[in-house]
Amino acid sequence: QLLLVESGGGLVQPGGSLRLSCAASGASMYAYALGWFRQVPGREREGVACISFDGAYTNYGGSGEGRFTISRDDAKNTVYLQLENVNFGDSGTYYCAADLADYTRKGWCRSSDFRSWGRGTQVTVSS
Repeated sequence: QLLLVESGGGLVQPGGSLRLSCAASGASMYAYALGWFRQVPGREREGVACISFDGAYTNYGGSGEGRFTISRDDAKNTVYLQLENVNFGDSGTYYCAADLADYTRKGWCRSSDFRSWGRGTQVTVSS
C-alpha cells in the first residue's frame, strides 16, 4: 500500500499560483489512479482533479477546471497539482489519494473510489 505525503501548501494571494506535490513510497505508483481532493471545515471532501494510472485521462471537479492541472511523474513517484489564478474559494486542506481501481475513464473523481490517503497540506488564499 502506498504511503502518501503532500507538500507545497501555504499562503498565496488571490490571482497567484501554487504547486502541490504528493510523494509516494512503499510501492511504485505507476499502476495507481491518483487524485487531489479539497476539504474545508464543515463540508465534505470534494474532488479537485484525478488522473488515470497511465495519464491518459484527467478529470477536474468544481471551479478548478481550467485553472488547475494535475500531472504525474512515475519516475519520481510523485503527483502534482498546479494551481493558477487562485481565489478565496480555493482555500482548504488538499489531500492526495491513490487506488489501484481506476474509474477516471468513466469521468469520475470521487473520494469514495480511493483507499490510500495522505495527511493533507493546507492552502490559504488571502490578501
